[in-house]
Amino acid sequence: MKRCFMLAVVLLYAACGLFAKSPVIGISAYTDGGYCQVNMTYVNSIRLAGGIPLVIPVTTDDEQIAAIVESIDGLVMTGGEDFDPLKWYGEEPVRGLGEVVPVRDEFDVKLVRAAVAKGIPVLGICRGEQLLACAFGGSLWQDIPSQVPTSFVKHRQGPTSGAFGTHSIAIEKGSTLSRVLGDRTSAVVNSFHHQAIKDVPKGMRVVARSADGIIEAVERERDSRLQGYADGGAMILGVQFHPEAITNGGNLEFLPIFEALVAEAE
Repeated sequence: MKRCFMLAVVLLYAACGLFAKSPVIGISAYTDGGYCQVNMTYVNSIRLAGGIPLVIPVTTDDEQIAAIVESIDGLVMTGGEDFDPLKWYGEEPVRGLGEVVPVRDEFDVKLVRAAVAKGIPVLGICRGEQLLACAFGGSLWQDIPSQVPTSFVKHRQGPTSGAFGTHSIAIEKGSTLSRVLGDRTSAVVNSFHHQAIKDVPKGMRVVARSADGIIEAVERERDSRLQGYADGGAMILGVQFHPEAITNGGNLEFLPIFEALVAEAE
C-alpha cells in the first residue's frame, strides 16, 4: 500500500510538472443571447499547438481584466462583429457597416491593451487583427465593397467552408509570419470579412496583402514599440484570415502560427 501511495505521489508530481510546462493561452469570447462562448476551432488549434486553452468571458471590469491577464501566458483575440467606427477611430458609420456590439468592443480593447502592456504575446484573428488597429490608434475600412472600388477579390467567403482557402496573399519575406510558415512568401487563405485595416498603428507594419492590396496581416517588430501605448515588447501578430478553421479542418499548414504563439508564451 505504501509503495502504491508513493507511486501515486510521483505520478502526480510528474503530471503537475508537465502541466506547468504548458502555457495557458487565453481566448477572447463573444457574447450572444446571454452566453459567453467561442468557436471550438480556436480551442482545438491551441490544444494541437501544445497550449492550454482558457476561454475569457466578456467583461469591462478593469480589475477583473487585470486579474485575467495575470493568469494567462498568451492571448488569441477572435473574430466576430464590426467595430463602432465613431468611437474607435472617429468616422461616421457608412451604410455597409454591419452589427456592432459596444460591450464587446470595450472588452476586446481593454483586454488587448492590458495584455500588450504586460508583455503577453498576442495573436489577432480576423476581427482580432482589426482590433489591433482600433485599440492602438489605427483605423478600418468599414465596408470594403463600398469604400475600396479597386478591390476585386471576394473577401467574404461563403457559403463555402472555412476549412480551405479561396484567395491568395503575398507575405513579406523575413517577416514573423513568413518565418513561422517556413519562409513562405505566399499562401492561399480563407476569407470571412468585409472590413479590414486601413491605417496601421504606429509601431506596426503590414506583412501580407491580398492581390487587390487589402491588408491581410500585420505585426510589430521586436525592436520597436507601439507609439503612445504601454508595450511590454512581446510578439504581436494579426491575420485577417482564419487559420484556426483550416487547422481544425485537418489541414495543418497554418498550425505553426499557433505553435509560434505557444512558444512565445513559454
